Amino acid sequence: MKGWLIHNGSLQTEKFKHIHARYLNQAKKQGIGLTLKRNDEVLVLLSQTHQPLTKLNIDFILFLDKDVLLAKQLEACGLPVFNSSEAIEQCDNKGLMHHILATKGIRQPKTIVAPLIFQTGQTFPVAFLDQVAKTLGFPLIVKKSFGSFGDGVYLVDSMTELKHHSEALKYTPHLYQQYIASSHGRDLRVHVVGDHVIATMMRRSEIDFRANVTNGGKMFVVDVPETFKDLARKATNALGLDFSGVDLLFDETNEPIVCEVNSNAHIENIYQTTGIDVSEAILTYIISRVHDMNS
Repeated sequence: MKGWLIHNGSLQTEKFKHIHARYLNQAKKQGIGLTLKRNDEVLVLLSQTHQPLTKLNIDFILFLDKDVLLAKQLEACGLPVFNSSEAIEQCDNKGLMHHILATKGIRQPKTIVAPLIFQTGQTFPVAFLDQVAKTLGFPLIVKKSFGSFGDGVYLVDSMTELKHHSEALKYTPHLYQQYIASSHGRDLRVHVVGDHVIATMMRRSEIDFRANVTNGGKMFVVDVPETFKDLARKATNALGLDFSGVDLLFDETNEPIVCEVNSNAHIENIYQTTGIDVSEAILTYIISRVHDMNS
């Protein structure tokens, strides 16, 4: 069986190269012909009719990018894409992600999506922020709708700070969230493939309210209660993901709350912490799905 691993051509750091190498090595072990492809190497002509890309002689695409339109074009050409374009889009936009989780009854922090504002030169509406503060209280979280590694996430302690961040982000999609004080500087990362939890780890920071490793968080092996695993599976299924990295917070009784669901979760940190190669489970799952599609 043959496939492409599509990644973003503009991201060429060692971190991404290690992840791609892990998938390539695992594919070789499983007898899969997996080829790396930058997103800017793949051109699909948009026309009145989509032509199946049968000449490529590939069976699937492992899509480790957020180039949603490219994923949609490849799907329209008849290629199985994992994760699907719809699932990637739903996770990439945090506002959309929380909307879908809410409609599915998934437990998460109280969330308010900022209004769309066009570039008219007006200031951010203070009346809206008054309602945000009244509903969520302080401190609260201001978060860009698009971002990774904890970037664009701010802990806000006052109306002055809330106005400052909202004004700075008024032309940028963002949202406001309840601050979960009981989970300050700690969360659980749960990797799900299909309906199975493959690996878990605790992330903890002593210097930041965010537990992301990029922001100084440390990683630990922990025994994860079944309630956490179950919520991670439900969140993954709610968003239509084949595989995911789910970040869970702890409420005041140490029960789980979904912070975020990642469609393109990195797998190197979980390997370094637990010794579990999540790429093995992902590729095994994809091959099984492709066989089912062709049977």
